[in-house]
Amino acid sequence: MAGRLAGKVAFVTAAGQGMGHACALQMAAEGATVIATDLRPELLDAFNGVANVTTRELDVLDDAAVRALAGELPPLDVLFNCAGYVHHGTILDCAPKDWDFSMSLNVRSMYIAIQAALPKMIERFEQSGRGASIINMASVAGSVKGIANRFVYGTSKAAVIGLTKAVAADFVQKGIRCNAIAPGTVDTPSLGDRINAFADPVEARRMFIARQPMGRLAKAEEIAPIVIYLASDESAFATGQVFSVDGGMTI
Repeated sequence: MAGRLAGKVAFVTAAGQGMGHACALQMAAEGATVIATDLRPELLDAFNGVANVTTRELDVLDDAAVRALAGELPPLDVLFNCAGYVHHGTILDCAPKDWDFSMSLNVRSMYIAIQAALPKMIERFEQSGRGASIINMASVAGSVKGIANRFVYGTSKAAVIGLTKAVAADFVQKGIRCNAIAPGTVDTPSLGDRINAFADPVEARRMFIARQPMGRLAKAEEIAPIVIYLASDESAFATGQVFSVDGGMTI
């Protein structure tokens, strides 16, 4: 039985671990041909032996590398911009270098990736009527909800939502759908690194869990289903939207 993404080509950033990894695995399981990329090539070894997955080292902050890879690939059916960074602190804790890095990784990298992939997507739609889906990683932090000590992270993720809606509006008649997902707190290796950076990691983890009304953190695999939905033809009438998977944080 063919999967929901059979015949589709999907490109995933930050696929080495966490949500990007879980989503890339599920895309492949659903029949997509997946190009899984990450800044750290050793993390991509986890895909060894996984059917339908090709891995490529990629620094999404390297504009030329992103454009070159997009030029090598066939027209994408799915672009999942998952790469991002969570800066901890208020505006008083945010140095200009923190602002620049967060905005570059969380927003500018999506702009470059989408800009690089769009021409082939549009050309194919005009020739064959086959559209494409762009999925951007946003967050409940930002325009969805104000979260303490997430100043530049929330600002960048609010910008991701604006970017998503703008692309959706500009290309809705060119077969391009562009949506964002807004997870709550997900138990990933990057979260573990941030928790371990606290003076009291046990208390830090308790605090992260306490802000989730369900009383637990999400698993990365629990984010994958909404990404698969948005990548598939099941969501053919959905564009310019933000899909929250947040364990009740925005009730």
